[in-house]
Amino acid sequence: MPENVSRWSVQGCINKMKAMQVISLTLLVVLVTSAQVLKSGKCPEPAVQANFDASKYLGKWYGIKRLQNSFQKSKCSTALYSLKSYGVLRVLNRGLLDDGNITSVVGTATVKDPSEPAKLEVSFSQHSPPGPYWVLSTDYEGHSLVYSCKDNGLVSRELVWILSRGPTLPEETLQELEGILSSIGVDVNKMLPNNQNETYCSPMYEQAETLPL
Repeated sequence: MPENVSRWSVQGCINKMKAMQVISLTLLVVLVTSAQVLKSGKCPEPAVQANFDASKYLGKWYGIKRLQNSFQKSKCSTALYSLKSYGVLRVLNRGLLDDGNITSVVGTATVKDPSEPAKLEVSFSQHSPPGPYWVLSTDYEGHSLVYSCKDNGLVSRELVWILSRGPTLPEETLQELEGILSSIGVDVNKMLPNNQNETYCSPMYEQAETLPL
């Protein structure tokens, strides 16, 4: 085989491999983007709840709305917080899957800087880094607005949860919280409502909630 033909063949294989890598990377980006909300630029620095009191935040919260993410597939979601030690909360997240099974995960929420107690970090596995859990607004007895954002190079990944002490939240409160999110650049049109219908979620109510000591 002539030398120039051999070179062309090798170069052709290299070009095909590069093209396949580009296609694979593009597909990966599409899949990741479809599973969570990414946006260009760095994370904002929104104001958080002033004088946040973790002791008042303990207890059960119901998920009302959230931004789409890659790890939360359940409905009827709840979060149960208890005090583990000073500045550290135990977290029990539960939800009902489409097949009727209840999924749960236990983690910890830690205040990293006592001067900013509303900025916590949540971890559910020792094998993955903790994520921001910033309480932007809460009255402790009705609602909580939680924001999380991580910079990933040229893009940032946003997570948002609107929580309530009960399965529903007044519409005016919901609009007020969405207004806060819009003011920091969150696209509230991408938020998903969480099914908290009493009949549908009854399996959740029938199973006791317990946290490890």
